[in-house]
Amino acid sequence: MKSFNLYLYGVTDPRLSVHIPVEEQVEMAIRGGVTFIQLREKNISLEEYIEKGKRVKAVCDKYGVPFVINDNVRAAKEVDCSGVHIGQSDMDMKRAREVLGNEKIIGVSAGTVEEAIKAEKDGADYIGIGAVFSTGTKRDVDTIGVEKLRKVANSVKIPSVAIGGIKADNAGYLADTGIDGIAVVSAIFGSDDITGAAKELSSWRKK
Repeated sequence: MKSFNLYLYGVTDPRLSVHIPVEEQVEMAIRGGVTFIQLREKNISLEEYIEKGKRVKAVCDKYGVPFVINDNVRAAKEVDCSGVHIGQSDMDMKRAREVLGNEKIIGVSAGTVEEAIKAEKDGADYIGIGAVFSTGTKRDVDTIGVEKLRKVANSVKIPSVAIGGIKADNAGYLADTGIDGIAVVSAIFGSDDITGAAKELSSWRKK
């Protein structure tokens, strides 16, 4: 049985806190209470992804925090991190499992009940549901809102994490939806005080 905690899931973004190396951002976030890390990079080479991934892995290993790479199954294999998170348009879930093996964590993005059920059937370890609220990180994504989030989360038995526009002032609305955690990008990594922002969000169930 894989053990991981999705409670406060931090997702990096290369456009945020650009003056701070990503591994330092991750350490600040973990110190503030982040329980799971996803390294998300766009438009870099495989070699660069692997190099960044190894630096982030060293920090996550130090704190015992699971760490997955977004989209890039090959980079995840080379880095030997905890696993990968794949979207609906990325590598097929079953193929990703063949490449990474059964011990690695594989998360899948799901915006509908049907996508969630398929991800669970195909062997995903968790699903990421969203975008819940409007977000500047992915402007072309439709929002699903709190009620649809609840339906998707409760359609499967595997853990789920909500993502999309989640901040300290709206995270509390998600507390009774059946999700296991919240995934946060800019509200943590776009903050001038990454550790403080993570600390504030770490009490989201009590808001």
